[in-house]
Amino acid sequence: MTVLVTGGAGYIGSHMAHLLSDRGEPPVILDNLSTGFDWAIPADATLVVGDIADKDLLDRVFKAHGITAVIHFAGSIIVPESVDNPLKYYHNNTAKTRTLIEACVYNDIENFIFSSTAAVYGMPEVNPITEEERLLPISPYGTSKLMSELMMRDCAAAYPFRYVALRYFNVAGADPKLRCGQSTKDATHLIKVANQVALGQRDQLSIYGTDYPTADGTCIRDYIHVTDLAEAHYLALQHLRAGGEALALNCGYGHGFSVREVVETLEAVIGRPIDKVETERRAGDPPSLVADSGQLRARFGWEPAHDDLAQIIRHALDWEEKLSLRNRA
Repeated sequence: MTVLVTGGAGYIGSHMAHLLSDRGEPPVILDNLSTGFDWAIPADATLVVGDIADKDLLDRVFKAHGITAVIHFAGSIIVPESVDNPLKYYHNNTAKTRTLIEACVYNDIENFIFSSTAAVYGMPEVNPITEEERLLPISPYGTSKLMSELMMRDCAAAYPFRYVALRYFNVAGADPKLRCGQSTKDATHLIKVANQVALGQRDQLSIYGTDYPTADGTCIRDYIHVTDLAEAHYLALQHLRAGGEALALNCGYGHGFSVREVVETLEAVIGRPIDKVETERRAGDPPSLVADSGQLRARFGWEPAHDDLAQIIRHALDWEEKLSLRNRA
């Protein structure tokens, strides 16, 4: 019962790979290493360097390793970039996912877990957001993920194919054992960028937009620790293995923090202010995105272990320090 993890050398994928390894299920990882790192994966994992768009490669991997489930993380994730370059996102996130699903159907792999996003909701009218909220993405990134969800829905109706789409809110933090973390050099995640400013790796933090209809004028997001998110994927895997139905579920804590609150928490953790500047809004940023994760908790018994913003920031900062030492070595 071997699991294939696409994008398993990347940020979230590597955490999933380590969790599987910790549970006695060393995975096969398929990653083109365009943004991932081979050193981030577990020692007992099998790495195949390649692209999910290569159907012949997928067929070989599925057969050679006896793959019975796929957890799909590979794709592009930067919202503003998707606005500037939508075709990249429809290619990487939608067209390639279609190829992967087709290969699963062809090879009789029924269990599929998909890395989706809260961006499928666009500008939600209420927060926290339930899965019943209308799906109206405002960025090509969100649309590319929603299109993949619709493909999975239709394939589940037509073939022996079942899936769980997990709609992430803002993923942050790092493995508490510091085996992996957010390592992409030019990542745009708020907590990573703020930590890099704190460590002197960037000059200042840009606060994009201070005129949103929120208490302090900055965007509010639901920050979920990457380890808790990986656990949600494992529970989804167990659900599908037990014959569970196809689902789309939110992954978040149910409460949010503004950009200013995140910065203030970081400054409290390090004991000093960081350099920051206020600037214009970014394209495609909703004012507030907070998850109602009641279905995830009720259906899977998911109980987060790291629902603490200061701890999330501390783990991310510890990883950033370790990564800095690695890059200098």
